[in-house]
Amino acid sequence: MTDRIGDRALLVLPVFPEDIPAETRSRLEETAGLAEALELDLVSAFEAPLRKPSAATLLGRGKVDEIGDMAEDENVGLVIVDAHLSPGQQRTLERAWKAKVIDRTCLILEIFGLRARTREGSLQVELARLAYERSRLVRTWTHLERQRGGQGFIAGPGETQIETDRRLLSERITKLRKELEEVRRTRGLHRDSRRRSAYPVVSLVGYTNAGKSTLFNYLTGESVLAKDMPFATLDTTLRVVDLPHGRRIILSDTVGFITDLPPDLVAAFRATLEEIKEADLLIHVRDISSPHTDEQAEDVMEVLETLEAGAESGQAIMEAWNKADLLDEEDQRFIKARAAGAEIPSVPISAEKRENIDALLELIEEMLARQAHEIEIVAGPHDSAARAWLFQHGEVLDEGVTGEGGITRLTARLDPAAAGQFRQKFPDLEITRLN
Repeated sequence: MTDRIGDRALLVLPVFPEDIPAETRSRLEETAGLAEALELDLVSAFEAPLRKPSAATLLGRGKVDEIGDMAEDENVGLVIVDAHLSPGQQRTLERAWKAKVIDRTCLILEIFGLRARTREGSLQVELARLAYERSRLVRTWTHLERQRGGQGFIAGPGETQIETDRRLLSERITKLRKELEEVRRTRGLHRDSRRRSAYPVVSLVGYTNAGKSTLFNYLTGESVLAKDMPFATLDTTLRVVDLPHGRRIILSDTVGFITDLPPDLVAAFRATLEEIKEADLLIHVRDISSPHTDEQAEDVMEVLETLEAGAESGQAIMEAWNKADLLDEEDQRFIKARAAGAEIPSVPISAEKRENIDALLELIEEMLARQAHEIEIVAGPHDSAARAWLFQHGEVLDEGVTGEGGITRLTARLDPAAAGQFRQKFPDLEITRLN
């Protein structure tokens, strides 16, 4: 790592009396993992009890002094406060601790900056960063001139004056929004093209590091980055997958969610996240081995609701309970029984060990079949194009000869969009049943 200060860091989690101890421990562990993903030397991670937030520093005076002494004794250059700090609180704490101070939003944006691999991802992360820093202007703006990607908050302070900062900020935000609007328009055209292909779109969603990319790679034969680290995937990837009974789908891998996902980040990734909203089926991939899997699932549902996606918006959704192989035999039996009775159709799997994937694929087919139409046609030798189209875009359920001259009766299952396309493409063909 280069051009960085504060590689030695402290992590502080403010805790209120009403907070649940198990949840606070989980959050502290999760945020420590985020810090370690940045290759920071995390000297200590601890909770800071807080009865009433201070307008000036969030934390109480005694705790501020205590952390300041610790930062000096440990030669710490960075303090991460696992909360949302106002610009004034951030500046006051920096003066008190004589160290760089970032909050949870800064930390997540920093990781996104490092993980972005495509130009679109970099644009989205930078817009989120600038939107967050709009009211702060705390000497971090030389990256606007250098166009430096990632590491924007932890890197050293810049030297530009505030008037120049504001002008650069305004110009850059305007430019980014125009570029991302073009990205959004292009994605819309791609979605229209996929609709014309008549293949249903199935999107993998879930908490970060739940195993979405590992599952995606196995189902598609691809090699999308899949590592045991937060936000390994930022850029949506789509591939065609053939299901066991011949049905073809478009499978997409998407960015993972997390507790308190910054609103500016959700807004900046609007074009990418709209892929989720437009999917015919969502597969919520959960790390069922995590003791906090239910809390993580609630966080995912909250983000989906923000996007106007998911079951509450009438979108089909199922769950893949991943990492089941990490549970002991008794727990595996328990979650198997729990999945069988779950309100949302669910199946335990192990993407890493390739376990129970057949059951997952069967559930995908079943969920798509619930939305599909069955169409029956009588086809002659001259209708070979229609017959081939049904085999390519649907699931042929039955085919048999009905009379002389090669007349056949064929029954197929098609998605709603595909059924409409079939009628438009072959208007003269006799359809004896459509339901």
